Amino acid sequence: MKKILIPLLAFGGALALQPALAEDGDALYKTKGCTVCHAVDSKLVGPSYKDVAAKYAGQADAVDVLAAKIKNGGSGNWGQIPMPPNAVTEEEAKALAKWVLEQK
Repeated sequence: MKKILIPLLAFGGALALQPALAEDGDALYKTKGCTVCHAVDSKLVGPSYKDVAAKYAGQADAVDVLAAKIKNGGSGNWGQIPMPPNAVTEEEAKALAKWVLEQK
């Protein structure tokens, strides 16, 4: 009985933590390749996240707009260099967008 119960409990605990890990914008920022083009407080290839947060501050649909840009890419908002689409889920894109908007 113990041989089955302990692995089941460990597996259940890992599953329970999965959504929490997927929604951590800071961890996603570091693991999804965002750091190649973006920094929190300085412009690299793309704008700093503080600049993005300032631009979208007070915009009601900012999370959805940014999540769509993260997932699908975009161009023309910050200069000539386009942002390519990113391999993220809708949930990850929204977590990243929320995290970006928290940078002040």
